[in-house]
Amino acid sequence: MEAKQYIEKNRTRFYDELFSLIRIPSISAQPEHQQDMRACAEQWRKLLLSAGVDTAEIMETSSNPVVFATKIIDPSAPTVLVYAHYDVMPVEPLDLWDTNPFEPVIRDGRLWARGADDDKGQSFLQVKGFEIALQEGWLHCNVKFLFEGGEEIGSPGLAEFCAKHKEMLKSDIILVSDNSMVGKNVPSITTGLRGLAYWEVEVIGPNRDLHSGIFGGAVANPINVLCKIIADITDKDGHITIPHFYDDVEEVSAAERAMLAEVPHNDKDYAESVGVKALFGEEGFSTLERTAIRPTFDVCGIWGGYTAEGSKTVLPSKATAKMSCRLVPHQQHEKISQLFIDYVYSVVPDYVTVKVTPMHGGDGYVCPIDMPAYKIAERAYEKAFGKRPLAVRRGGSIPVIADFEKILGVKSLLMGFGLESNAIHSPNENQQIEIMEKGIIAVAEFYKEFGK
Repeated sequence: MEAKQYIEKNRTRFYDELFSLIRIPSISAQPEHQQDMRACAEQWRKLLLSAGVDTAEIMETSSNPVVFATKIIDPSAPTVLVYAHYDVMPVEPLDLWDTNPFEPVIRDGRLWARGADDDKGQSFLQVKGFEIALQEGWLHCNVKFLFEGGEEIGSPGLAEFCAKHKEMLKSDIILVSDNSMVGKNVPSITTGLRGLAYWEVEVIGPNRDLHSGIFGGAVANPINVLCKIIADITDKDGHITIPHFYDDVEEVSAAERAMLAEVPHNDKDYAESVGVKALFGEEGFSTLERTAIRPTFDVCGIWGGYTAEGSKTVLPSKATAKMSCRLVPHQQHEKISQLFIDYVYSVVPDYVTVKVTPMHGGDGYVCPIDMPAYKIAERAYEKAFGKRPLAVRRGGSIPVIADFEKILGVKSLLMGFGLESNAIHSPNENQQIEIMEKGIIAVAEFYKEFGK
């Protein structure tokens, strides 16, 4: 039986199983959902067993538990480790959702729900591709599954878990479906990810909020100072001014830049799709290059003073912002984090004090396109989508991928099937049913050849 026929025969069961995962509000960022985290881990344990693994267990970490499962075909055969996460982003603002985020709905050829794509839908297609390969006798390798519950909060405890269980996690390649393709009709395999460094910066002025008429002009306003610090981090050409920031930035070859240029893209359409009049980024690079192979600096949130309805003439006692940098391969997030901290402390004026708190981060990653597993995946995509996939670097970050390479010494193959239109992390997250099912076929076709 072909993979497509297997899906058609089992489609109702497949979606019933996926819905059982989506209905569990496994939001790792909100403490009130701790029991839901464990409930989702337990549901995954049951579904992995029903898909045909030999063993499946819930294992503790210093954060949320992981689900670990194995299928051993032959101890001497190659081993695939499948990584995914079962936690999801918060759903607020609820009023922008068209449907209940935890009650999955299929409409207009799409599945609508939190986790439909990121990452319950994508991890589910990995498991179903494995199930098909196993049931059809196509599996020629051992398979291990590692599903974590904290990716959306920076994967706390996972690196420590991997270091502790290196032998248990031993494998030849890691499959990951937690990223996107260029487009519905432009299949692609992600060959690079950017890293991430994240901070909270607090600027503190007077010991209390002051009357802006009485004290304005004599006491520095922390919001004004914070805004000046932020504004000076980039220049008019979008270049980051922190000393030594670019020291380790990889100069991507002309050949790879040409490959990236093959990706269908139109700046005008891109701008219209996000509702802006014009695009802005680092001079000397195309839009796709700016979002894939160049580092960036962004303010992710800023607050201070009076923000409620109406007016209040106040000179605030403090101001706070959350800031991040997307990093490219070879930029170490710890090094960049310290450069940022040193820079902020060096420029802060004497009339305020500043506190910089580093938060989560991770390094970038590059997947060689000449390794055998990549070539097998390329052929698997071609069978599922009818055309050869493009090799592209993407702008997002999955910090644990770099950890896998450093701790386990294994490369990851990023077989993601999301689309930008899937609205991950946003209201009305969704996944195209057609793409999801083609993703299942691609995974099954990968197993048909890998280890043969």
